[in-house]
Amino acid sequence: MSKQVLLVIPSTIIARGLEQALSGTGEFETSCILGDLSGNISSRLKNLTFDGVIVDPAVFEYTARGKGKALIGAFSDTPVLAIECSPLDEAVRKQYDGVLSLYDSPATLIQKVRDALSVPVETQKNEGEELSAREKEILVCVAQGMLNKEIADRLCLSIHTVITHRKNITRKTGIKTVAGLTVYALMNSLIEM
Repeated sequence: MSKQVLLVIPSTIIARGLEQALSGTGEFETSCILGDLSGNISSRLKNLTFDGVIVDPAVFEYTARGKGKALIGAFSDTPVLAIECSPLDEAVRKQYDGVLSLYDSPATLIQKVRDALSVPVETQKNEGEELSAREKEILVCVAQGMLNKEIADRLCLSIHTVITHRKNITRKTGIKTVAGLTVYALMNSLIEM
């Protein structure tokens, strides 16, 4: 059965070319082509079925480009690839599960899409993922200088659970030091100065 790919690309020429390259293998089908994500993103995405998304980051306002994958990820946990129609900042590139170039050969494009869509969903979630409410509670305790045992006692958890949550916090934020986590908590208004 073919995997369904949603294309969010403002250029009809690029979208149709990509659609042709994908369908030529019999491995992929284009479920829908959207020229933008204006309006209510959730209403546009929740009625569609797809196994992956290819998006031109230009569909997002300039200030939101660094959160493009997260915006789509809020409504679908499928892989999201960017197509680089114009140069992208490294920070924008890193958030996606893959980056396609207009200069890639069809075989390279297909391989990049295949690689991204073959990764199990559990391993796709990484840095930049939203912290859970419990992880935020633990982060606040860490920022207050508490040790794992103190956190466990305060929140009525086992020390092993606290350690697991701290590993998840580190994985999701990409921050490994207590000082860095404290700055993160301050910047995200989890604690006050």
